Amino acid sequence: MKFITSCFLLLASLSALAQAADRNDIPSCYDYAHLSQYRPASSGRELVVIIDQTVKVPLEIKNASWQQILRFTQPGDRVVLYQFSALLQNNFMQRLFDGRLEPLLTDKAIRDNQGMESLKNLDKCLAEQRQYFAKSFGGLMAKSFAEKGDNIAKSEILDSLKRVSQDLQSDASTSRTLFLISDMLENSAFDSFYRNNALRLISPDKTLQQVKQQHLLADFAGAKIFVAGAGLIDTDAKNNYRSGKILQQLEAFWRDYFTASNGVLVSFGAPALNVELQ
Repeated sequence: MKFITSCFLLLASLSALAQAADRNDIPSCYDYAHLSQYRPASSGRELVVIIDQTVKVPLEIKNASWQQILRFTQPGDRVVLYQFSALLQNNFMQRLFDGRLEPLLTDKAIRDNQGMESLKNLDKCLAEQRQYFAKSFGGLMAKSFAEKGDNIAKSEILDSLKRVSQDLQSDASTSRTLFLISDMLENSAFDSFYRNNALRLISPDKTLQQVKQQHLLADFAGAKIFVAGAGLIDTDAKNNYRSGKILQQLEAFWRDYFTASNGVLVSFGAPALNVELQ
């Protein structure tokens, strides 16, 4: 543990100088071991986690979501974390984390031509790089959820998703997965999925037309999209019943929205996501 602290704290200060041009919140082990020229190509995979701060997410779903992320991420992946909320003074869309887990050095010909000390430092650093990622990303993720007592009435899901897609346009990836943790219940000046403090039955076609008219479609560049938390009930709220029909129409709208926004909704967890991220 002493190694990971000294190694990554040192590299964090060095990598901060380069982040303005190319952000990476995970310090490089190849730079630390002076083997940067031998760094293998990344996997091309990108996991984008988006958390809706307006929703009180049960501990079971938080834990299950975190385990999904840990199982999905592999060496060579890029992982990004966004938080969004209503547009309030202290609550707004932010990219909280953007880091790359580095690939392992497995090329025998390259390894055979390196010094033992450099390889030892590299392998040890790479083994502990995942721990650094888990601690950094996991800590920020935990702080992104609404806490008991938080009460943000509005939820700018559509506008936030459009802003996230625009923010991701410059990111290069061959395979992008979006993991969205939200109740998926828009409640803004654009539209509200509520009526008389209760969730209303929406018309997917009509709602999508309104989204198009208000220029709220996004471009997710073919990403695979997974949702957890859809239709979540605030146990402190009145009229918190969600019928199966309401959830079916909610899923139908979002499926059409993501298709129109150049994305593929793979699974709509209402509220639990019961499939693996891919």
